[in-house]
Amino acid sequence: MIRLLVSLALWVFFAAAASAQQPEAIRHFGPDQPAREITLRTTTDVAILAPAIGDFLTTHSGLAIRFEQWGSNDLYEVGERDCLAGRAGADLVISSGVQHVVKLVNDNCAATWVSAETSALSPELRWRDQVWGISREPAVMVYNRALVPPDEVPLTRFDLVDLLRPAQSPYSGKVATYDIASSGLGFLFAFVDSQEASTFGALMEAFARSGAVATCCSAEIIDGVARGRYLIAYNILGSYAAQAARDNPDLGIIAPADYTLVLSRAAYLPGPTVNPDAAALLDFLLSAPGKRALAKTNLIDPAVDDGGGGNREEALTPRRLIALGPPLLVATDDMKTARFLERWREIFAR
Repeated sequence: MIRLLVSLALWVFFAAAASAQQPEAIRHFGPDQPAREITLRTTTDVAILAPAIGDFLTTHSGLAIRFEQWGSNDLYEVGERDCLAGRAGADLVISSGVQHVVKLVNDNCAATWVSAETSALSPELRWRDQVWGISREPAVMVYNRALVPPDEVPLTRFDLVDLLRPAQSPYSGKVATYDIASSGLGFLFAFVDSQEASTFGALMEAFARSGAVATCCSAEIIDGVARGRYLIAYNILGSYAAQAARDNPDLGIIAPADYTLVLSRAAYLPGPTVNPDAAALLDFLLSAPGKRALAKTNLIDPAVDDGGGGNREEALTPRRLIALGPPLLVATDDMKTARFLERWREIFAR
């Protein structure tokens, strides 16, 4: 009886967790009565990825795509649950929480795929023929041009620390960044910063002293800058910032001159087998036409696109690509993650 009750309690717990995790948005692309359909799960906003999906489907008649938009942490958890249950759940997954994807691949949750397009990627953008980098997006600072004087625009992290240094800084409480407890992407950027930046300690201290704000998603933060609720946003995904700046000339974008992190959204094909239509979509996104389609919504930044061995002069610029591979597993270690989150909460609780 005790075992039965424990089993029932566990079933209720996991069923509740599963029901709580739902896509943020669902959209269908393609014909109403398709001959075939695949499911794409992604953290990418529907509007941002839609042009590339549309271009792909023009050469794949009879195919439909169920597009599910997820938060990065929920996408990881549902992928992990599907993997443990021995089911694919989706045919293709693309996530900005690339550390999550590397963890799932490391846990044998992905199928293997080799093609001319995947083989053309640089080693930093593919691992085990099971995870591939789709986009090239810088992490940027966003500011309000109307409210931040030109001579105070921070071009580096050092400049941002200096703006926050005075006790009565006008930027106190006016700098925002991702809440890394709820954003897998925000956690990744902060974690890599902590390993890369000599300024990280000083920046965190400045955030704590000045009452910087840790909050939700890209759209909310960028809208806050546009409305003047925040004056500067730190470590924001450049693709979303560029899209917003097209419509609002008051939004300025800075790729930090000390170094700029570059994200490549990670794709994998949930195992154990490959759906050929999903593999075709993956190959399209990695192809030259696919990259042109992604560039329409700034998912490919030409200045940081390696092209599988393109402009080597970019290697001389302070762009730091977040490579896909085992080093990212450090960012999924439970103990390290807990300590980092505890430190972060202490900073933003002051």
